[in-house]
Parts: sequence; structure tokens; C-alpha cells
Amino acid sequence: MKKSILAIAIFAITLISATEISAQKFPKLDLSPLDAASYPSSYRNSDKVVKVVYGRPQLKGRDLAKLAPADKVWRTGANEAAEITFYKDVIFGGKAVKAGTYSLFTIPASEADWTVILSTARNVWGSYFYKQEEDVVRVSGKISTSEKSIEAFSMLFDKNMTLKMGWENTVVSVSITVAAPED
Repeated sequence: MKKSILAIAIFAITLISATEISAQKFPKLDLSPLDAASYPSSYRNSDKVVKVVYGRPQLKGRDLAKLAPADKVWRTGANEAAEITFYKDVIFGGKAVKAGTYSLFTIPASEADWTVILSTARNVWGSYFYKQEEDVVRVSGKISTSEKSIEAFSMLFDKNMTLKMGWENTVVSVSITVAAPED
């Protein structure tokens, strides 16, 4: 009798667990999926200097100037503000930055000038809660033009560790170098 009750209890628990698992509803794919870029870019290299995680909005016939308006703080991507992690102390756009994780914001000012901001704010949605007093550094991003339109906002690090952010025909670049060790 005890064996029968135990068998029935195990069967019932298994059935309930299976029902709960099959009842899970997984979300559909995000329209602006997360992506990451790192330097060095090889996923097998565990000695990274920098990694950025960001959402990838798409133009879909829209104008960059409306999606990232001039003179307004932009989250630099979609959804949550982009987060950049430096695993070593660096020189970011000519300014010293300690190893750590920062939110990455930008201010498109014109076709020739964008301000790139590292902020201590973390885990923030968009730029709605941006506060200038949380800025670590502000640097000027060098602007160039892409011959081909870039449909999905993209970031990469080139062979010189320069961060490049591209969307539509605009590419914003910020130099990064490893800081010299302090004696």
C-alpha cells in the first residue's frame, strides 16, 4: 500500500511539474535585439580590455535625426542604456577612466560633432533618468561618413581599439588606449 501511494505521489508531482514547464510562455524576439562588441574581438580571448552591450534599433525608413535628436542625450542604442565595461584602466577619448562598468550616452550635436558620455548610472532604461552629475567623462566623438547606409545601429572596436558607432551614414569614433600602469 505504501509503495502504491508513493508511486501515485511521484506520478502526480511529475505531471504537475511537466504541466508547469509546458505552460511557460517565452517572449517573442526583441525588435531591437541586444548585441555586444569587445576588444580584442575574439570570443576565445579571455583577456579583454573592453566590452560594450547595447540594443540595436533599426532605421526601418525612419530618419536618424528623429531617432537620435540633436542636442538631446541619447541612450546610444535601444531599450536600456548601453553599458561599457573596461577591464583595465584606459584613456577614453583622451581622458583617464578607471576599470569598471559605465552607461554610455551620446549627444548628437551636428553632423560634425557628437559628445560621448560615460556615466556611473547603471541598469537604466533609455536616457529618461540621465543626470549630468553622474558623468565620469565627456569626450568629443570624431565623425565620419559611411558610403553605405547602416540599417541597424552597430558598434565595433577596430584593430586600434577605437570604438566606432554607426547608424545611417554617420560613424562616431572614440579612441581608447590602455593606461600606463602607475608606479
